[in-house]
Amino acid sequence: MILTVTLNPLLERKFYFDHLDLQSENRNGRATLNAGGKGINVSRQLNFLNVENISLTFLGGLNGKVLKEILMKENIKNVSIHTKDETRDAAVIVDESAKNHYTFFHSNSIISSNEVNEFTEKMKKMIDNCEMVIFSGSSPCSETDTIFPIGISYANNNDKISICDTYGNHLRACIESSPTIVHNNVAEVEKLLDMTLKTEKEKIDYLTYLYQKNIKQAFLTDGEKSFFASNFDYHYKIETPKIKSIDSTGSGDSFVAGIAYSLHHSLTFEENLMLSTALGTANAMREEVCNIRLDEIEELKSNVKISSVGKKMKTLDVTPR
Repeated sequence: MILTVTLNPLLERKFYFDHLDLQSENRNGRATLNAGGKGINVSRQLNFLNVENISLTFLGGLNGKVLKEILMKENIKNVSIHTKDETRDAAVIVDESAKNHYTFFHSNSIISSNEVNEFTEKMKKMIDNCEMVIFSGSSPCSETDTIFPIGISYANNNDKISICDTYGNHLRACIESSPTIVHNNVAEVEKLLDMTLKTEKEKIDYLTYLYQKNIKQAFLTDGEKSFFASNFDYHYKIETPKIKSIDSTGSGDSFVAGIAYSLHHSLTFEENLMLSTALGTANAMREEVCNIRLDEIEELKSNVKISSVGKKMKTLDVTPR
């Protein structure tokens, strides 16, 4: 069982219009309601990969009730801690003729210290009963900034694999807690840790910094551009397949689900890179978020190019004779 932890879930209201005029009323659009939040996205993608998982999140108010119903319809197993404050929502307006998206987010939920304590205790119990835990997405308020670092430390103390994919004010504390695996986006790291990651050397230096924090594997992605990854102190450059991107929302979450899938099935690091990159790329090729099947990515996997940077790892033939 894989546990995903989402502190800042989202009820997404998506409106589609054939032709959008921002200067006047727009009528007769079709609408959908979707469950969002990075950890929830990871859970959805893991379902499509046939990996058993459960999601832990905060839910409150009418939006929380609607989001809970959506999770049930999607067969996303979940446990939620009730909040007095309303779960945040967003309106996404899609101009289908021009292929433009406009997104408007409501303010984050305010979580009380009592709700944080309840969430933290539930999280620890769920970590005890999982093989790995994925901490995904932002923290909605200062009160929740402690949850991921506490969870990472608890996972470490109980010999559980932890994957951290977050940003915001608590990022540095999360890194200091030494998760097993970290996924970062270049722009997020540059903004939040006040560093420059323009050159190959700067990116490799950042991966080395993470390894010095006892982080075993790290993935530093950069949208559709080539990115860098590390397995202990071995570094790799990965060239992503060339595609026509439609909507990259959730591509990082599909990527993280691929990491978890690879660990669950004991794939090699290079197999992990090919699978995870293909999942993230395939997600960017469609409107829907994190619903990629394995049989859809075979060609993309073959177009992922991986090269070693720096010292080389010897590959041993351990095939039984």
